[in-house]
Amino acid sequence: MLAFDSPDATRSQRLKAATRDSHGALDARIMAGDIFASRDHFARFLRVQYRFHRDVDALYASTALDALLPDLAERRRLNQVTQDLQDLEQTLPAALSAPLPSDLPLAAALGWLYVAEGSNLGGTVLYKMAAKLGLDADFGARHLAAHPDGAARHWRAFTAALDSVALTAEQEQQVIDAADAAFRSVHGHVEQEFGR
Repeated sequence: MLAFDSPDATRSQRLKAATRDSHGALDARIMAGDIFASRDHFARFLRVQYRFHRDVDALYASTALDALLPDLAERRRLNQVTQDLQDLEQTLPAALSAPLPSDLPLAAALGWLYVAEGSNLGGTVLYKMAAKLGLDADFGARHLAAHPDGAARHWRAFTAALDSVALTAEQEQQVIDAADAAFRSVHGHVEQEFGR
């Protein structure tokens, strides 16, 4: 079996290995918030999702990134998260920071998009749990619903494109740093909602 830190590992495999700690800490913190205890708790989670997807939304409108990544504009989920919040009669949360610009350097943009798209894959597990609250693709949990092609296939198409982008060694590290920053950013949004 190929080690994630092997020179033969793909970029997405190296990203997974390099961000394991920040990703794991984020997942544990979200689940500690007991997001399926009630619709109110789930609404807090939606506010986290809204802030993060608002942060990255401009990247999905980048023509330069769209040329490198499949169906990028169709992958954006800010509108679905917004509708989910509205379903639960929630006001949209105020911005805590400026969103990322659409002209973010390529390596940084790839790192942030890796986290955003990975959350879509993980969202399929959360989607099943949201059903206990009466939430689904038509009400309250749109942004967690799997892509019609299937979440795994949709993720593989993204990672194949991500892995094929030509980058320098310096840019490779910038992708990792940006992905780690993205996980830490979401963690900050979680603390904002669940830390009080």
